[in-house]
Amino acid sequence: MKRRKQGPRSRAATEFRYEKLTWPEINDAIDLGKVCIVPCGAVEQHGAHLPLDVDIVCPTEIARGAGALVPEKMLVLPTVGYGYTGHVMDFPGTINVHFAHFIEHTLDITKSLAYHGFKKIVLLNGHGSNMPNLDLVARRTNLETDAECILAAWWNLLTVDKKFLPRWRQSKFPGGCAHACELETSLYMYLDGDHVRHNEIKSDVISFNEEGSPFNWVDLFAAGPATLVSWTSSYSGTGVLGDAELASADKGKEAYEEAVKQLVRFVTWFKDRPKDRRQDRHRKRPTMKMPWNQQSS
Repeated sequence: MKRRKQGPRSRAATEFRYEKLTWPEINDAIDLGKVCIVPCGAVEQHGAHLPLDVDIVCPTEIARGAGALVPEKMLVLPTVGYGYTGHVMDFPGTINVHFAHFIEHTLDITKSLAYHGFKKIVLLNGHGSNMPNLDLVARRTNLETDAECILAAWWNLLTVDKKFLPRWRQSKFPGGCAHACELETSLYMYLDGDHVRHNEIKSDVISFNEEGSPFNWVDLFAAGPATLVSWTSSYSGTGVLGDAELASADKGKEAYEEAVKQLVRFVTWFKDRPKDRRQDRHRKRPTMKMPWNQQSS
């Protein structure tokens, strides 16, 4: 089928919000080779000073900030708003989605995009405990479709420039930046400061970090080689994991601008990178289709 030529008035080149396009404009966006960004978050407690939507607001606004800068290169999808938070259910308000449901739900999104013709997909995560599940989503997308999917946590974008975090961070390592901490509180202050309960901001620690074990410790940017991951309430009485009192809106603005800058750089690199090609190493061609819904060669 001959592709419809993109008209001069098509919004595909200037609109970065996926849901604001029409279906003919989606065809134009596919022709442009746009990278699709799927923000993924969660509804969970963030101490007494931050609302439940921190993990939604942060990746969503970073993705939209990047999209506004390079709308010709990317589309930002509606956010996957609920995530895997079973370990946080001792804190009221947290909404958990079974890990298998979460994986399959997000995989349905990436497969839909691949089916329509988008071949570059980024899962931009905002919730730490989504990471292993989204890693499986990305891997399965790569094996079960002809698209390429990459997982990136928004906070890890701050590690690209090796000079940024050492200059920006004031909190102790490990533990000062973990959850409802210096980083998350700063970013939320900048993005939606009217909803921060400023009089409730109090730092707190991860209790097992205080043991000084070389094995069992955690931070947003690293973890010990054998770290116990269990109920949040077993190592925190407040739900705050880190130095929230060091947060400021100015620091949040710096973190936001750095994350947006690096996401734009990443999308620019990923968009036109040639796909790595697999090769079947069997001496004799397999006589059946590959199982597990994976694509045969």
